[in-house]
Amino acid sequence: MDAVLGWFVPEGLSVWAVLALIATAGFTSAMTAALGIGGGVLLLAVLSMLLPAAAVVPLHGLVQLGSNANRAVFTAQHIRWPSLYWFIPGVVLGAVLASVLLVELPSWLLQLSIASFILLLCWGPPVPSFATRALGTFVAATLTTLLSHFVGATGPLVAAFIKQQQQGQRQATVATFAAAMTLQHAPKVLVYSVAGFVFSEWLGLALAMILAGVLGTKLGLKFLYQTSDQRFARLFNTILTLLALRLIWQAYSSFSAA
Repeated sequence: MDAVLGWFVPEGLSVWAVLALIATAGFTSAMTAALGIGGGVLLLAVLSMLLPAAAVVPLHGLVQLGSNANRAVFTAQHIRWPSLYWFIPGVVLGAVLASVLLVELPSWLLQLSIASFILLLCWGPPVPSFATRALGTFVAATLTTLLSHFVGATGPLVAAFIKQQQQGQRQATVATFAAAMTLQHAPKVLVYSVAGFVFSEWLGLALAMILAGVLGTKLGLKFLYQTSDQRFARLFNTILTLLALRLIWQAYSSFSAA
């Protein structure tokens, strides 16, 4: 019994902390499935409070990989696959560029840039149709994947782009976003494994969080299917705006501290 419990409770964590993380994973998966965005950022905030700093980003990436993958499976019939044909090579190129360039840019500059693009995509004029087709998707995938290796806040930017691309259709937006983020998180797990992070020590907790995410996704999708595209668009833009304002505040704090 102790061996089984030890597999789910990493060294240095209490049982209550593990239960809180599992519950948070379920809630944030439901939130993202229902509203399209926001769960990943909230999960990252909770992980930052309960985990050692070195484990936060790798575990977040692994759990988000599982969460987005199961959401993509549940909504597979709504995924706009042609959008992903050009997203995949963009992810590969962005990951390669990140590993080669290893650019050290000020965090406040990255955060402010991402926030600006999110607000523009939410409240600015519609993106020209050519920008959301093959070449535009490739460029967006490359840039967001590159940025994701330097700042963990590109999910809202990808979501804003995909919402424009799918013209606000809620089911296609959530499904295609889930597939796109699955593709973006997969290289991160490989990168951290090569860098020496021992995922086996956290595998039990990660698996429990992913399974909780499956239940949360099912509950969230019930809300998604019952709402309208217009209500979804309002909620989606509101959450994205709040996330962009959070990034602006982080940029201000980082700049002030520099």
